Amino acid sequence: MKKKKISRRKFLTILGVTGGVLVAGGVGGAAYIRSRFTPDTTPGPGEDGEIVTVAEGQLQGTINDGIYRYLGVPYAEAAERFVTAGPVTPWEGVLKADSYGPMSPQGSMLGFGAGNQDGTDNNCQNLNIWTPGLNDGGLRPVLVWLHGGGFSTGTANDSSYDGEALAKNGDVVVVSVNHRLNVFGYLDLSAYDEKYKDSANVGMWDIIAALEWIQQNIEVFGGDPDNVTVFGQSGGGAKVLGLMSTPYAVGLFHKGIVESGVTETVGVNFTSQEASTRLAENLLAELNIAPENIEQLQIVAVDKLQSAATKALDATAQEFQIPAPLTDGYQMEWEPVVDGDFLPTSPVTETNFADAGQDIPLLIGSNLNEWTGFYRTSTDGVDTDALSAVLKTAYPDKTDLTADHVDTLIRLPILKTMSHKADQNGAPVYAYLLTYGSSNHGAEIPYIFRHSDVSAMNDLFSSIWVNFARSGVPSADSLPTWEPYTREGGATMLLDTTSQLVYHHDAALLKLLAPDYEY
Repeated sequence: MKKKKISRRKFLTILGVTGGVLVAGGVGGAAYIRSRFTPDTTPGPGEDGEIVTVAEGQLQGTINDGIYRYLGVPYAEAAERFVTAGPVTPWEGVLKADSYGPMSPQGSMLGFGAGNQDGTDNNCQNLNIWTPGLNDGGLRPVLVWLHGGGFSTGTANDSSYDGEALAKNGDVVVVSVNHRLNVFGYLDLSAYDEKYKDSANVGMWDIIAALEWIQQNIEVFGGDPDNVTVFGQSGGGAKVLGLMSTPYAVGLFHKGIVESGVTETVGVNFTSQEASTRLAENLLAELNIAPENIEQLQIVAVDKLQSAATKALDATAQEFQIPAPLTDGYQMEWEPVVDGDFLPTSPVTETNFADAGQDIPLLIGSNLNEWTGFYRTSTDGVDTDALSAVLKTAYPDKTDLTADHVDTLIRLPILKTMSHKADQNGAPVYAYLLTYGSSNHGAEIPYIFRHSDVSAMNDLFSSIWVNFARSGVPSADSLPTWEPYTREGGATMLLDTTSQLVYHHDAALLKLLAPDYEY
């Protein structure tokens, strides 16, 4: 499949970013680009809220429209780079939790530079909480949001992820998590010093520390520690799959939601130990640091470290011939490492799904158009009449839809992931496909958080997500009964103004568009 070369200008323009500023009308997939350039991280209005007591001390947040908000709450402390974070040092008095905390240093992604590092810190282990009640025994479902941006960039502090409306409408507790990314979260130095034995996955270890903090403290915020759902979009969805694949997260959460969080090289598979080891070698060579001087990495300036990391990623991608997702050629991104311990396997194994995820119900899906606004699906060599017929059968109401705007980049790996999950015969997997409007990458985010001006879609998506978190079965008043996905049945909910449950609706279409793909 021939892929187009994408210029930085075109990439940002199509995502709705001009001169580093998000412009009106940009597609939903701009969420991670926004956070790299000009994130809106100003908290909304609120008056001083109640003082609560957590394990480390007292917190005071704010309250607005009946929702308590606690921002920048520390859940762990990273004293050094590339080392797992330790417990939070207890504080004296009352800690004000009325503003966002630091986010991870930002890394390069999809070949573009790391961007602005303002407001970033290696010690970025903090989370944000929105809740309708405090110390009231409410035992509400807890929804833990993991932001997108691959494993390289982004922040939980983006206003797009403000949980106030979702918490209020669904009577749930919403939590968003900042954690280490890119070279700070996934540089594998385990070959050099026992101190760095966990360095390949410290970004994921941060998320686990956040889930442990939630287990210990969330009842104070009216949440149920025995009913925790992790959900995320794009890279955030891949983080959910990472949690479902590690034995170290078992028991810390109970359901998972993956929104467009799978490609062949991120989500289906994660980085191999061999490639991870080589990446570290290439990085040290770029910085001219000898293995015996590994501690020099603790003091290298962030910009210099990120620049070297970008070059090392490219060199390793060329060496291992890792296919680029959006262009021809090779590309490597930061992500978890299948080290045999933290990750015994990738999420999708040759014949099954990661063992750790067997008992976790999964809601997973993608959007009809995804990245096709600039990376169109190839129809070269496909019989035009046959393609037109199967497209009409798959999407009879989408009269303006053309086959080159039907996503395969994410849809096919999503099918592989949920098929293998269903093969486990464990907890069920439920499939969705967003077909409403311009269903680009990230288009569902404002509906879930109830930030869009389309109230019907806000109601639909937030209800589905909340009801799945509450019961393990997705549902909404306007929907038919949602059946689990199986290879044989292929049940998928098409989410639109009129939603419907369909069965292998696009199988013939995908077979024409990607005849060699097997799942």
